[in-house]
Amino acid sequence: MKLFRLDNALPLDTTIPDPSLVVLIGPAGAGKSTWAKSWPATQVLELDQFRAQVSDDATDQEATEDAVFALQAVLEARLSRGKMTVVDAASAEAAVRAELIATARRHGVPTVALVVSTPASVCVERQQGRPVNRRVPEQTVRAQHALMVEAWPGLPAEGFDHVVIAENLHRLDALLRPLSDARRADLGWDGGDGLGDLLLVRRYFGPEILPVWHWREGSQLAGGDRVAEIRLGADRIVLAQRRDIDGAGDIGFEALVGCPADDECEGQAWAPVYNVTDLLHALTGELMHDPDVRCTVHGTAADVDHQADTVHA
Repeated sequence: MKLFRLDNALPLDTTIPDPSLVVLIGPAGAGKSTWAKSWPATQVLELDQFRAQVSDDATDQEATEDAVFALQAVLEARLSRGKMTVVDAASAEAAVRAELIATARRHGVPTVALVVSTPASVCVERQQGRPVNRRVPEQTVRAQHALMVEAWPGLPAEGFDHVVIAENLHRLDALLRPLSDARRADLGWDGGDGLGDLLLVRRYFGPEILPVWHWREGSQLAGGDRVAEIRLGADRIVLAQRRDIDGAGDIGFEALVGCPADDECEGQAWAPVYNVTDLLHALTGELMHDPDVRCTVHGTAADVDHQADTVHA
C-alpha cells in the first residue's frame, strides 16, 4: 500500500485565494468537515447535507445523483457571483474533481485542492464513534484513502491552481473567531442586549427552544419561583425555574405534569427537566411517571409508596 509522505510531496503551498473553489479531498473520517467549519457555513457545500435535503437521509446512497445535481446548481450560482465556496465531499474520483475544476474555470474562479491526509487507520477507527447509519465500511474508507494517495502527485496536472495539505494551514483563528463573536453577542459584550435570562434556558434545552419560550411575569404558580411556558399553537409546557434545588442553592427547571398518584388531584405535580428530551416527555405525559415527580398534595413517588405500605400494614 502506498503511504502518504510529506517529506517527498509537492512543494509547500498554503495559498487559498478569496474567492476560490476549495475542494476537500480525503476519505470518510479524515476530518474534512472539521476543516470545513473553519469557513462560514454559507460557504460550505456538504454532499451529505444535500443527500439529506433530497431524501431526508444523509446516508442514502441512492440519492447521491440527485444530491450532486442540487450541489452543482448551488455551486454554479455561487461561483457566478464570485463567492468563496468549499466543497465538503470525499472527491476521491478524478472525474468528480474534473467536473468541479471545469465549473470553476467557467466562472474564472481559482481552484484549491485541500488534502486532508489523515492516516487510513485513524479514519477507520473514527467510524466506530459515529451513529450506526453514518458509519462507512472499512473497505470503502481504505479504498478512498488509497485513491487520495494515488491522486496526490498529479493534482496540479488535473488543473488545480493550488494543492494544499491541511496540516500546513493555520485555520484555528478562522474557526474560533466567529464562535467568540457569537458568544460575545450572547453575553451582550458586543454592546447589544445579549440573551440575558435566556442563557440558562439555552444551556439546558438548546437554541431552538428560545423562539417558543415565554416568561409568565408575575405568576405565583410556582410558589414565588419564576414561571415560563413553551408554547406552539395549542401545545403548552409550563415550567418553573427553581432557585434552590435540594436546598443546595442550585438553579434548574421543573415541568408541571399530571399527578401520578391521583388523576383527580387538585395539587401541582412537578418533575425535574434537564434537556429537550425531558421536555418531549413532559408533553407526551411520560414524565409524570418519573420517580422524582413531586406533588404538592401527595409528595414524591417514595412518599406515595410509603403511604400505601402503611395502609396495607
